Amino acid sequence: MLDLLAPGLPDDLGERLTREDYKRDFRERRAVIRDGESWKLERLQHFEETNDDSREALRQGDWPAVLRLFEAERDALVRKARDEASRGAVFHRIRVVEEPLTPYVQWELHWLRLSAECEHSVRVLPASSVAAAEGDALLPELNLLDSRTLYRVQYTAAGQPDGAIRFTDPSTVRNWAEYLQELYAAAEDVQAYFDRAVADLPPPPAA
Repeated sequence: MLDLLAPGLPDDLGERLTREDYKRDFRERRAVIRDGESWKLERLQHFEETNDDSREALRQGDWPAVLRLFEAERDALVRKARDEASRGAVFHRIRVVEEPLTPYVQWELHWLRLSAECEHSVRVLPASSVAAAEGDALLPELNLLDSRTLYRVQYTAAGQPDGAIRFTDPSTVRNWAEYLQELYAAAEDVQAYFDRAVADLPPPPAA
């Protein structure tokens, strides 16, 4: 277990964004990054992705279609990774996992393993490692761009996207950047985790 306390993140330091405003703001800020690192922290174990054919295939219980749709994205993933590398804009992803894996997380880990094969930066961290930081509340869902902009991504109780709170206060952003870097350093490469804990699992049930 990591003996790391998460920094504070009070709502009144941020600005609430609707789902569409968040998507636009995130996309615009990410596109202009040059020579800067970004970070994503995922903690929840179930989301309701929208407009995603492979997620819909999981809902239908069609696992062969899930894998086929993932594989069809391989070339696009490689192009995206190489574009980011050419701009020096590496995006690190940290996926917290609880075991036994939920159907959603098992589905996502297949995607993350493929992403890593395509040169994206992905690591996995067991939930037990962040227990000291959580107490009565789980770590937030976060995207941090270029050590400048931090988003706490919001979801409904059912796991549906619900916008974000944007933070640009330098001290807040810096504290979380340092924290996420420490989590990433302690995490395991997703491909090693996948081979050990996911590869031999049967297909997940529809979810």
